[in-house]
Amino acid sequence: MDIVQEKLQVLRTKLDKYPVLQQAESTTSVPKEFLVLGGGLLFAVLTVFGIGIASLTSLVGFVYPAFKSFQAIETKSKGDDTQWLVYWVIFAFFSIIEVFVDVLLYWIPFYFAFKLAFLLWAMLPQTKGAKFLYESFLKDLLKKNESKIDQALANAKKNSGSFASEFSNAASDIATSAASAVSSTQENKKVT
Repeated sequence: MDIVQEKLQVLRTKLDKYPVLQQAESTTSVPKEFLVLGGGLLFAVLTVFGIGIASLTSLVGFVYPAFKSFQAIETKSKGDDTQWLVYWVIFAFFSIIEVFVDVLLYWIPFYFAFKLAFLLWAMLPQTKGAKFLYESFLKDLLKKNESKIDQALANAKKNSGSFASEFSNAASDIATSAASAVSSTQENKKVT
């Protein structure tokens, strides 16, 4: 039992750095080490049983990186910019893939727990996983295929312009037809 008390005291000492925990302890009258352990246990239970884990993963994957991205914008250093730009590409990749394979994700056990662990690895300053991914894999891949990517984007831009023009013309034709139909209906009502 002394070992447990000793570990709790060590944890309490580490948590003393965070004023928000001191305030939570004052408000709830629950020691901050128990608040943190309880929160961690609740998080673990939610992760294991998958209750709200998709939303929680998205929230964790967004809040801290958004704040750090804002800080990176305000600094003159380029290193943190790379870290956060690559992180957002990774985050967007997960978000887009999940839209299309949402039904399949239900059958992958602990998908969101793995995603959360991956996003934490990618975002945390201790690991700088996003920067590692960029320097190890993406940088060479993108440089090697830069002309192909530029060509694909140019084709997409050209095609989307013609699609937008065709869509606009079709919408205009429909609107004109609808207006003339309404107009002739109103004229028929006046005649009768």
